[in-house]
Amino acid sequence: MPSEFELIRRHFDRPARHTLLGVGDDAALVRASAGMDLAVSTDLLAEGTHFRAADEPRAIGHKALAVNLSDMAAMGAAPRWATLALALPRADETWIGGFAEGFFALAARYGVDLVGGDTTRGPCAVCVTIFGEVPQGFALYRAGAAPGDDIWVSGELGGAALGLARPDIAAAAARLHLPEPRVELGERLRGLATSAIDVSDGFAQDLGHILARSHAGALVRYLDLPKFASFPDRDTELRCVLAGGDDYELVFTAPQAHRGEIEALGAELLLRLSRVGSIQRGEPKLVLLDASGVQMLVPQGYDHFVA
Repeated sequence: MPSEFELIRRHFDRPARHTLLGVGDDAALVRASAGMDLAVSTDLLAEGTHFRAADEPRAIGHKALAVNLSDMAAMGAAPRWATLALALPRADETWIGGFAEGFFALAARYGVDLVGGDTTRGPCAVCVTIFGEVPQGFALYRAGAAPGDDIWVSGELGGAALGLARPDIAAAAARLHLPEPRVELGERLRGLATSAIDVSDGFAQDLGHILARSHAGALVRYLDLPKFASFPDRDTELRCVLAGGDDYELVFTAPQAHRGEIEALGAELLLRLSRVGSIQRGEPKLVLLDASGVQMLVPQGYDHFVA
């Protein structure tokens, strides 16, 4: 059986493109570009919570990096470097090889260098820390939404949650296991958006974080929310679209004056961008209206420590 260090050498020691010193020493050395701030985020994926033991290791590798790339997108940051900590019950080279393929295929698309990490024996879990660069003064925050701003959503909502509930629906399962981080969109929203967040725990809950940090309310029309192609019933649709996690789309706000630019950006990126409501004065609360203008009940999004 290969040693820990042999596994790292075989599967994770890759040439670094914009790193002073990568894998192999006690720490990596990186240098931010002039005029840039560093954005840093960490996500932990645990077997049984974020993925199943039977899931394809290549998909797990993809998702482990994708969820971190999504955090960079929400901040308007260009991803640059990542570290990887991996706990495994045994040294299964077939699993590790597949995981590494998925991880590095996505890393190559976005120019991310793996610069360090750790491996250990234990229950299967993956922890990635990512570092990105954003021009000073241009990072996107959750705070910043102002009354009158439009609320926008990228892509479609609810597909990943449906994939969790109905893995037999192939298109929905793909949304769950192979999320597409909106990195280019995030970078292009610098100077256009006033706030942003990625949808990891459900649209309503994540928009709520923007409202809380911006000290403002929101009015959203349910019919305008971009939804996954089809759901088996209305209750499932409502739950998945409003409270389903793992979509990793961006919710962002922008002044009405930028509508034309944002619509043009969506067309250029071949990405659906939907205007779903507006920021309101008042308490940080989401008011959701149905087709008749009647206020709807807003379900609670995902919480790791609430049953």
